[in-house]
Amino acid sequence: MLTIQPKDTPTARLHGYLLSAVAPRPIALASTIDSKGNPNLSPFSFFNVFSANPPILIFSPARRVRNNTTKHTYENAKVTEEVVINVVTHKIVQQTSLSSTEYESGVNEFEKAGFTMLASEKVEPFRVKESPVQFECKITEIKELGNEGGAGNLVICEVVCMHLDERILDSDGKIDQVKLDLVARAGGSYYSRAKDSFFEIPKPISQKGIGIDLLPDHVRSSPILTGNDLGMLGNVEFLPHQNDVNKFMQDNPQFMTSEINEKHKFAQEFLQKNDVEGAWKVLLS
Repeated sequence: MLTIQPKDTPTARLHGYLLSAVAPRPIALASTIDSKGNPNLSPFSFFNVFSANPPILIFSPARRVRNNTTKHTYENAKVTEEVVINVVTHKIVQQTSLSSTEYESGVNEFEKAGFTMLASEKVEPFRVKESPVQFECKITEIKELGNEGGAGNLVICEVVCMHLDERILDSDGKIDQVKLDLVARAGGSYYSRAKDSFFEIPKPISQKGIGIDLLPDHVRSSPILTGNDLGMLGNVEFLPHQNDVNKFMQDNPQFMTSEINEKHKFAQEFLQKNDVEGAWKVLLS
């Protein structure tokens, strides 16, 4: 395994490792204005939500690695202490990328990228009309993490108003992740489209899984079952009753085998279909 010592690694290389390994990352399309009222728009993938009460978002317009200069967004945020964070969907990802171009101060990236400026209700910076979720924010703090190229500047934002396009909501008024169609940033020039890779894992909150340590020895040491397979098997609260196991095997004799590896392969097929109960019935037969 390659071991990296950050202090002994050139910043540009370290930057590449970090961005490629910590991915995918959500993107904040941040809208600010300068002291003269000129609009500015730029995307940042050092971004996430950190609190719901109060509602806090944090993004980081880091110092440029190559020449240690600061970005207009950071400079504007320090002066005006307001920002609108717009989410980035697949529909607008190319325009968002264009808005990241390092235009001169005073150039309106809304116009360059073909976005529509929409007046905000509680802050001065404009919203991006084409973005289906827009957060109007007051900046509560900017924490500067260093003075060298690559150093982050954490812009801590409290959401004071939020706008949702009703077309991305489901029948219960919740955001439908597939309709929202977010994109995320990875290393290099790579992006990912969230809805193409969604899958569900039940959270062990309402129930207490038995844990991998309580799985039968032949299951824990299986050369067939993966760590993910064991995690699914250990996330059940109770094992199927033996009567249910017997009934299952009577109805599905094709899964009856005394060969352990074959049994594990059958169980894995059920796990791949997200049928944990079926997998357990095979294993307990």
